[in-house]
Amino acid sequence: MSNADSLSPDRARSAGQSGVPHQAALAEATYGKILWRIMPLLMLVYVVSFIDRSNVGFAKLHFLADLGFDDAIYGIGAGIFYVGYILFEVPSNLWLQKIGARKTLLRIMVLWGLFCTALAFMQSQTYFYAMRFLLGAAEAGLFPGMLLYLTYWVPLSRRARFTALFTASIPLAGLIGGPLSGWLMHVFDGVAGMRGWQWLFIVEGLPACALGVAAYLYLDDKPGQSRWLSPEQRALVQADMDADQAGKPRSGGHSLRDALVNPQLYWLAGMGVAVLVGTGGIFFWLPTIIRKAGVESISMIGMLSAIPFAAAIVLQYLNARHSDRTGERRWHVAIPSVIAGIGWIALPSVQGSIPLSLLMLTLVTAGTFSLTGPFWIIPAQFLSGTALAAGIALLSTLAGIGSVFSPMLVGWLSSTTGSLSTGQYYFGAWMLLGAVTLLIGVKPPKRAA
Repeated sequence: MSNADSLSPDRARSAGQSGVPHQAALAEATYGKILWRIMPLLMLVYVVSFIDRSNVGFAKLHFLADLGFDDAIYGIGAGIFYVGYILFEVPSNLWLQKIGARKTLLRIMVLWGLFCTALAFMQSQTYFYAMRFLLGAAEAGLFPGMLLYLTYWVPLSRRARFTALFTASIPLAGLIGGPLSGWLMHVFDGVAGMRGWQWLFIVEGLPACALGVAAYLYLDDKPGQSRWLSPEQRALVQADMDADQAGKPRSGGHSLRDALVNPQLYWLAGMGVAVLVGTGGIFFWLPTIIRKAGVESISMIGMLSAIPFAAAIVLQYLNARHSDRTGERRWHVAIPSVIAGIGWIALPSVQGSIPLSLLMLTLVTAGTFSLTGPFWIIPAQFLSGTALAAGIALLSTLAGIGSVFSPMLVGWLSSTTGSLSTGQYYFGAWMLLGAVTLLIGVKPPKRAA
């Protein structure tokens, strides 16, 4: 992926110097440097984060029998993660704005690494629930905080592709985490008298602590503090940020109150619920769905689980790139959501076929993740400053409410009916409803004259 291809934006806005070759070249060089400086680390952070929060989906294939748990208990443990996440989401994001990304990442990653590792030693339901709650509390603020961090470095006209690269970490986590988790559980089972699922939590949890220290030492909080950008490049980024603020619609806002009273944010939250419900459905239940399709080997389940995520990474980038080129966001969110909904609803009818199940899972996964780039920059079209920081966190919090109850509901349905079909219909309905909610309540932005 070349900088010229991946980063070519609406150049007329860059630094307010359209048509000047030097400024266009400077903008490409500057944002190319920013991409290669901060995005690999941000992506690595979120890959590790999602592997650590969702590896329970693989671990359950063995620890349910080892500990005498059922799908209902598992569903509660999966969902209670979001209780801690929701309670600390907004405070964490507001605190990031005050103390910076470096200190925030250090706190978040060290704590979540320790709590993920501690899951290896669970023996009771209470311990399982407590560690999942603490893991959610530790990770609170990571995703909206990183989105806020990008708003300090990247103008709105370029941000969908930067955001898509960051959110591509989610399917990338599935692409890496599935085969890795299957391999760890197979190879380490019985080592030092411990089960494979215990080693899974240890091996995938501890690296987060080291990564938090690395992020603290490597990142700069804002462009003005960076020594690796030239004075001319820092001035260009600041000019682009100023142009973004000047171009926001007058109906938008800057304060915390502006975020709380903006109706578009609450309509957008309906789509946000669908995103997190669908994402949870994929990460928490995909290994189980593949097993129910007829695959017994834990290693093979891990390998096959990578296929939907590989497709999602490609389509996520293409959708975000097209969204940036056209400047359109809403339909680039709604159409993939509908595709994911159709995939979920069709999945039960092909459950007995491994190839068709993988095809439907690919539609579900690619649809769900390809919408994330355009979706998470929509708040920046009508909010800024403190309102944007609070708005992104509030949106993530409201969306997380659906994620609390969905794993619990689907786990209970699976335990009582012996089938995941009803849960799959539930996931599909949310993806369709989210698209409708977005199109009804969120209007295309009107730029100030």
